[in-house]
Amino acid sequence: MAYANLTVDARPDGITWVAIDRPKALNAFNAATLLELEQVIEEASRDPNLRVLVLTGGGEKAFVAGADIAEMSTMGPTKARVFSSIGHRVFDKLERLSVPTIAMVNGFALGGGMELALACDLVYASDRAKFGQPEVNLGVIPGFGGTQRLPRKIGPQRALELCFTGDIIGAEKAREIGIVLEVFPAAELREKVEAIAAKICSKGPLAVAALKRVIIEASACDPRTANALEQETFGVLFGSEDQKEGMNAFLEKRPAKFGGH
Repeated sequence: MAYANLTVDARPDGITWVAIDRPKALNAFNAATLLELEQVIEEASRDPNLRVLVLTGGGEKAFVAGADIAEMSTMGPTKARVFSSIGHRVFDKLERLSVPTIAMVNGFALGGGMELALACDLVYASDRAKFGQPEVNLGVIPGFGGTQRLPRKIGPQRALELCFTGDIIGAEKAREIGIVLEVFPAAELREKVEAIAAKICSKGPLAVAALKRVIIEASACDPRTANALEQETFGVLFGSEDQKEGMNAFLEKRPAKFGGH
């Protein structure tokens, strides 16, 4: 399907690349772009071949430079709340997607762009990338989940500092405080993320999906409930063909060929 604001490459190797592609607006989110992204996520959730979803920004300057200020400037309270609710709905669906999601941050990740990265499982950045929640400079607050995901990622005090000041930080600082996993030279970013995505694709997809569910869901549970969820999921996987293939391959000293069954 063709999109006006996104470029989507669903490849046969199980990796789907999605680029937010509004270069004249530095890939800023307007409502139309969010709704297109929602459609891509819904299609991804139904794709049996999908193993990893990678999100990035079109062009060389921006991942997503925020929400579209030109669109927001005309909003009143009701429209603004609806716009926020769309962002929350889309990013919640992204967070709940059963396959791993990777944010490949190739430039500015500000406001809604940083919130998009925070909704992904793994974040890798170019050494040229910039991060920030500068909404306070516009007299508002983050509206797509940043006030909740950011403190869970880096702690309340550091999140308050970033949001209070509206400071924009470089990729190395973002890695140091826990927003980014690794920083790569801009010329190597795609190659490095490709390698990580391919490695994930080579693992048992049922186990990968189970890991994502257990780690994320259990983080909101008390330790007893979390451990019970792990035990139950561990046992369920022993009823899969992937478990048999994985263990037989190990014993036979050969690479496993997982089918996701």
